[in-house]
Amino acid sequence: MVVSERMLKWAMRFYPPLLFQRIWVVNIDKGFTGVQVKIKRSFLNKNYNSSIFGGTIFSAADPFYPVLFHQLLSKKGYKLKVWSKSSSIHYLKPGLSDLYFKINLSDDDIANAEAVLNTGGKYMAHHPIDIYNKDGEICVSVMNEIYLRNLNFTDVSL
Repeated sequence: MVVSERMLKWAMRFYPPLLFQRIWVVNIDKGFTGVQVKIKRSFLNKNYNSSIFGGTIFSAADPFYPVLFHQLLSKKGYKLKVWSKSSSIHYLKPGLSDLYFKINLSDDDIANAEAVLNTGGKYMAHHPIDIYNKDGEICVSVMNEIYLRNLNFTDVSL
């Protein structure tokens, strides 16, 4: 379903798996080219060491690349299946404060995805996310592998 940036922001803010983990979508950029996310540290997501639970951080990083690609390319007329195919996460420092990250899709990212979808029907690529604490220090580094499938693609070489 294609929606506006504002509607998607509010839908994701109140989506229960994000809401109850205190994952807050701060902003979605015009044209779905980026998103800013805050992970609020609270009693709902603190672990034994009083830092943000790793599962909360992982949950925050998981959906945004697929959602951005889906919205952006659907607005361009693509019919897609989209998901996070795999992810790796490296916890560098404990999340003892609120955490923040921003994702940006560059024009090259978008053009590359479109070229691959139009010629091969399937796009798979790794996209990084660095998650920062309030002091600007990287606490977590995530690498998401995104899978897009163009449902309208037909291989003309057959």
